[in-house]
Amino acid sequence: MGLNDTPSAERIHIGFFGLRNAGKSSLVNRIANQDISVVSEVKGTTTDPVRKTMELLPLGAVVIIDTPGYDDVGALGELRVNTTKKVLDSCDIAVLVTENTEISPAENELIGIFGEKKIPYIVAHNKSDINGFSANTKTDIYVSATDNRGIEELKEAIGKNLNIKAKTVKLVADFISEGDTVILVTPIDASAPKGRMILPQQQAIRDIIDHNSVCVVVQVGELAAAINNLKNPPALVVTDSQAFKEVAQIVPREIPLTSFSILLARYKGFLDIAVKGAHEIDKLKDGAKILVSEGCTHHRQCEDIGTVKLPKLLKKFTGKEFDFTFSSGHGFPDNLEEFDLILHCGACMLGDKEVMSRMNKAGDSGVPITNYGTAIAHMNGILDRSIEVIYK
Repeated sequence: MGLNDTPSAERIHIGFFGLRNAGKSSLVNRIANQDISVVSEVKGTTTDPVRKTMELLPLGAVVIIDTPGYDDVGALGELRVNTTKKVLDSCDIAVLVTENTEISPAENELIGIFGEKKIPYIVAHNKSDINGFSANTKTDIYVSATDNRGIEELKEAIGKNLNIKAKTVKLVADFISEGDTVILVTPIDASAPKGRMILPQQQAIRDIIDHNSVCVVVQVGELAAAINNLKNPPALVVTDSQAFKEVAQIVPREIPLTSFSILLARYKGFLDIAVKGAHEIDKLKDGAKILVSEGCTHHRQCEDIGTVKLPKLLKKFTGKEFDFTFSSGHGFPDNLEEFDLILHCGACMLGDKEVMSRMNKAGDSGVPITNYGTAIAHMNGILDRSIEVIYK
């Protein structure tokens, strides 16, 4: 991924919902002006959510999500409906696609869920070339995927109904001044993507140079020399969480030190929750159930941080045995009450809406939640130091 590409987590997520055969996939293809979803007259053709990142004028960088029909039937259909509900956790706006003049009970149920999740929505009355066109309103747009009528009006309505405020929080730049030097410690191990840097590292570099500051990127072995070679001490050192303990021993106490994971938790709005959750590690009892959740679906290596390194560190720190459950991607469990703690990744691949949905689910279930970097800092005894730059 190039430094100028917009990550999926930073894009507007637009979900298309409705009953089977309402024309959701056809409408998605019209909106995108390309064949994203398979179209058929057979009900239930879309069996899993289909996601497409793209540039959509006048909205800019978006993720379009086509979902299975909300009225799917049978045991498999029920699973698809539940999957459709989960998609809503990541949506910034929902489009209800209907071929009905009057909203059906099932469609009203969807609208009710939009309201519960505080998601703005638009009703797109599809197949209007058959059913007849009516006047558009702010939230009701009459379209036809067949002859392309109403498509531009729908795009404009999506933009007007979005409740997204411009993000003012920066990942790194909030803690430095122009001309400062920031050292980023980015160790390369077996779980790192070959030939690439992980997303938070890329975002940090972009943020620093956009702030007219100097960015120095090193591995752990070059850190001491990098600090000593600078005329003035760095304004900040940011490290990968897995090297936290070693880096903390190298960086002089007077130099601010934190991690990508902690900065990302602050950037996404859940650092307070993560810090509180990290302290709950001290209270875990033998046999406690812990959910370890990844926001992405990368191939797990033999020394994977979530499934191997963190469980080992937890056992060593507490001297106790735990019952671990693992999830990845968008497969976050609905029922969290069985868990005593949730360890979440940095969530760099998840949008703010989905991240906070997970945090709120944990809070509603009374389950403490933290992220990898915050937990690692706590277990290495350097959490207070790592958050000083943020809470000073």
